[in-house]
Amino acid sequence: MLAQEPVAATKLSAISIPSTIYAVVLSSLLIVWSIVWDIMWHMSIGRDGLFSPPHVVMYVGAIIAGSFAGYTILARTFKADHPDRIQSVRFWGVFYGSTGALFCVWGAVAILTSAPFDNWWHSAYGLDVQILSPPHALGLIGMTLLQFGALVSVLTLRNQLKNKTVTKVVQKRLELLFIVSAGFLMTMIYILFYEKFMDGQGHRSQYYILASLFLPIYMMAIGRTSASSYPITKLAAIYMLTILVPSWILQFLPATPRLGPVLNNVTHYQPFQFPFLLVIPAWVLDTAIQRYPKRWNDWKLAGLVALFFLITFTVVQWPMSEFMLTSPWSRNYFFMSYTWPFNAPSDYPYRYQFNPGLHETMPQLLRGWAIALVAAFLSARAGLWIGAWMRNIYR
Repeated sequence: MLAQEPVAATKLSAISIPSTIYAVVLSSLLIVWSIVWDIMWHMSIGRDGLFSPPHVVMYVGAIIAGSFAGYTILARTFKADHPDRIQSVRFWGVFYGSTGALFCVWGAVAILTSAPFDNWWHSAYGLDVQILSPPHALGLIGMTLLQFGALVSVLTLRNQLKNKTVTKVVQKRLELLFIVSAGFLMTMIYILFYEKFMDGQGHRSQYYILASLFLPIYMMAIGRTSASSYPITKLAAIYMLTILVPSWILQFLPATPRLGPVLNNVTHYQPFQFPFLLVIPAWVLDTAIQRYPKRWNDWKLAGLVALFFLITFTVVQWPMSEFMLTSPWSRNYFFMSYTWPFNAPSDYPYRYQFNPGLHETMPQLLRGWAIALVAAFLSARAGLWIGAWMRNIYR
């Protein structure tokens, strides 16, 4: 997977971004939008099938990524003088391909295999709402692998061209594709845990501990790997827009529940929840990293990142969660806090207020924030290490 950086000179006119890169990034977007749509489908309609619209979008994304990535693998395998074979990974003793292409193919196979498996599962055991049933788990693994493959594909090409003569347009486009694909993968990771980040949880320490575990490691890995300015802020913006755009659009389309009991009469798609307002903590981190003393090692930088992240994330999300849950000003088409599944009672007493049974005392909160600070420190340090490693992926 890691190799010495290629240094051979290449003519400026000979370098372009392969169509495979655009294809796998597009597939990554289709995958994450299909899962957002699928969640909205289950909130609004309930009953789905093998060829429900969100599932079809998912299959299309898997087919595109699998076809393009599979073609590059076959081309490198059966053409002995293929110029990219020297920069390939050999697997199963026969095939040659890039690391990103391998992940894309494996992800696509897992997604397309999980579809009939899920259909059989429902036929054998009935309808379910379990996120981690065996076919759902296989599908989620496949989606994550495919999106990771898209990210690594862009990163590999960027690293290979690092010491070659390329136009600024190509450089900027690769950096943009890297940040965009990273944002899509970050959205997928968030969706896996989104039930822990609902607005009603926003005044509990668990909310901040979990965020401190998975956000700094990812943001610092991408921030250290990217060569663009304010990469973490751009990453956060892509993550937010990836969630918001389909929700802003689909909430205007009609949808009727097809599965009982119907406890909340919905007539349109119920949107997905508003994401973390992450651009503010991300901008603070970008600014702090640019100004920290260069003589500091990564341990000191991780401590600075952990402190700034937890403070800014808490300052932003604590009032934001309260606004989203309790304020009538959030129940509109922009913030979408009115969203409510058809199978949940519309008169639920804690729909628009915090559940007092989940209240934590100040000592409990302080203890939770202390744990979150340690988690953020370890997460940030791991992210810096991963980012340095990602800079050296050339296959």
